[in-house]
Amino acid sequence: MSVKYKHYNSEQKVFSKKDFGENFKWGVAAAAFQTEGSPYADGKKASIWDTFSSKKGKIYKGHTAEISCDFYKRYEQDIELMKSMNIPNFRFSLSWSRIFPEGIGAYNQEGIDFYNRIINKCLELNIEPWITIYHWDLPEALEKKGGWANREIIAWFSEYVKLCAKAFGDRVKHWMVLNEPLVFTGAGYFLGIHAPGKKGIKKFIPAMHHATICQAQGGRIIRETCPQAKIGTTFSCSQIDPYRTNNKDKKAAKRVDALINRLFLEPALGLGYPEEDLRFLKRLKPYFLPGDREMMTFEFDFIGLQNYTREVVKHAWLVPYVQAMNIKARKRKVPITEMEWEVYPKGIYKLLKKFSAYKGVKKIYITENGAAFPDKIENGKVHDTDRVYFLKNYLKQVLKAKKEGVEVNGYFVWSLTDNFEWAEGYRPRFGLVYIDFDTQKRIVKSSGRWFKNFLKHSSCLI
Repeated sequence: MSVKYKHYNSEQKVFSKKDFGENFKWGVAAAAFQTEGSPYADGKKASIWDTFSSKKGKIYKGHTAEISCDFYKRYEQDIELMKSMNIPNFRFSLSWSRIFPEGIGAYNQEGIDFYNRIINKCLELNIEPWITIYHWDLPEALEKKGGWANREIIAWFSEYVKLCAKAFGDRVKHWMVLNEPLVFTGAGYFLGIHAPGKKGIKKFIPAMHHATICQAQGGRIIRETCPQAKIGTTFSCSQIDPYRTNNKDKKAAKRVDALINRLFLEPALGLGYPEEDLRFLKRLKPYFLPGDREMMTFEFDFIGLQNYTREVVKHAWLVPYVQAMNIKARKRKVPITEMEWEVYPKGIYKLLKKFSAYKGVKKIYITENGAAFPDKIENGKVHDTDRVYFLKNYLKQVLKAKKEGVEVNGYFVWSLTDNFEWAEGYRPRFGLVYIDFDTQKRIVKSSGRWFKNFLKHSSCLI
């Protein structure tokens, strides 16, 4: 379904790159598992996503990431493409099992060398590398020991972070500890729709708690190893609104907001878990040890806000744990993307205002924002007009928040190229660059050309 931009584009105003300021960071984002391919090359062993995607019925049409964007072999080409598009910052993640094939113990020098080559190539072309330590691809060897549900992961993760900081910290100045912890714990250990495919509250509760501790612990290790580094972590955020104006729906929206937007942020700020709004968090008691509240806290230099849509919810007492039901965007007859997510630019403005109101939040970067549309090659080109308007309208809202005093300091498009989109396989295309996955041919889309010109000329967005 094509997005009907006329529904919300009537207030578009003229503005340009320079309105964001000289120090505003512009970039693109990617993740190791979604782009690299070569899952067993040069000493690497399986991650939970390698295992999960090999199981029948888990991924759209049985797609796997064995080749994906072939970034492991084509990283130079893609970084050079990035340079040709005037993109000055590249956010990418490290594959834990490429560096530690067994998760812990002996490290893999060839894996470290690979990421050194990426970092050095970026610096050679005057592109700043931003590293995400963990973007969902836990080594399968650790999942066999309980994965995120095993408290020992705090020690395993600490070993991993320490090596990464030592290996790359002399050149990498911006670090993100975790990518969207609610998603990898919720979808992976509660709903079972992502790797490792576990279901139920009994797995989710300890996984959530251990990820919260690791989020802060990773920050402490990087700060100790790289005192000059700027350290953050990223959250998947959605504007949550009640379906109706009655109190039940308002309370339902508050509970969902606590789950989606506050669950991992507030512990890092020293506020603890939002137990008043999420009663199921009382189940944490057996896993909460003395000193854990302090271990969950870390003074991040920035947080990464990642926004794609909003959720509209109503009270539903039969739904366990949150007593809330999401009203699908299609049912509400609002503009949607290929993922059937609502296009709601005002949401990113509201979230920036919401997160900046926390006393402990110093700076915010939009570390992911983008959209999937049914892109097609026509006469050798990809005209993704919907994506161009999507980016323009979201950026308009980011600028509005910035002008109102929000410390939003950068914007990273998800993503540079089309890639393996987790359980959705290769169906949704998010890239500024189209990839023909049969030939690996790259085609810069209209959105990529627009972003290139915008970054070079500070041209108007209208």
